[in-house]
Amino acid sequence: MSKNKGKENSHKVKDSGHKEEKEREFKADSDSGSQGDQTQPNAEDGASQSQGEDAKLAELNDRYLRLVAEFDNYRRRTAKERMDLVVNAAEETIKGLLPVLDDFERAIQVLSKTEGDIKAAVEGTELIYNKLMTYLISKGLKRIEAAGEELDTDFREAVAQFPVEEESKKNRIIDVVQQGYTMNGKVIRFAKVVVGV
Repeated sequence: MSKNKGKENSHKVKDSGHKEEKEREFKADSDSGSQGDQTQPNAEDGASQSQGEDAKLAELNDRYLRLVAEFDNYRRRTAKERMDLVVNAAEETIKGLLPVLDDFERAIQVLSKTEGDIKAAVEGTELIYNKLMTYLISKGLKRIEAAGEELDTDFREAVAQFPVEEESKKNRIIDVVQQGYTMNGKVIRFAKVVVGV
């Protein structure tokens, strides 16, 4: 019996040693499996974090470029508005002087037809008119030539039609009621004309 008992004990020791070894293997496998699982998500986390940073960088770069473009547009727009303000202010001032030019032209016509010793008055009026006209021309004012031309509604406004016998005067301007002007290529007053029909 003692022999059997010794066999049993040795068998138990073998079984328990074998059991412990299996447990260690299982534990090692489970540890390495959990580490493998942890390594995989860490790599994925790093990749997704890098993609997130790249996306954020692209978004910030896009916002920066848009802001720079918006500021450039603002700068150009304000510069154009300033120029328009200067031009419009000058335009309004010159528009206000156009009736004075009309009065000068009428005065010169009347004085030149008047009899008597008024040569000095005619010359003085013409001198003042020419100085004013020279100054306004230097600021961009230009007279719209109309007499004898065809009616161009971009620059002239027909206020009357008059029957004419000559074919060469039909559909042409035969009289200018009020002189028209442009300033820097823009019409500030249309020429009021009479057209032959």
